[in-house]
Amino acid sequence: MSKVPYPSTKFLKVKCSSCKNEQIVFDSVKTLVKCNVCDSDLAVPRGGKAKILGEVVEVLP
Repeated sequence: MSKVPYPSTKFLKVKCSSCKNEQIVFDSVKTLVKCNVCDSDLAVPRGGKAKILGEVVEVLP
């Protein structure tokens, strides 16, 4: 019996380092993600997993 494959990507709840706003971000973004409140960068694409610039508060299932 074979195992069911699970995706290796996740959604993350990230806290902005500038204004402390929390926002949900995909961990492998393809475009630059900015904070909805203060317009600071939250995630930068790197070809695979993104570079998360804020504090990861929670990994969502």
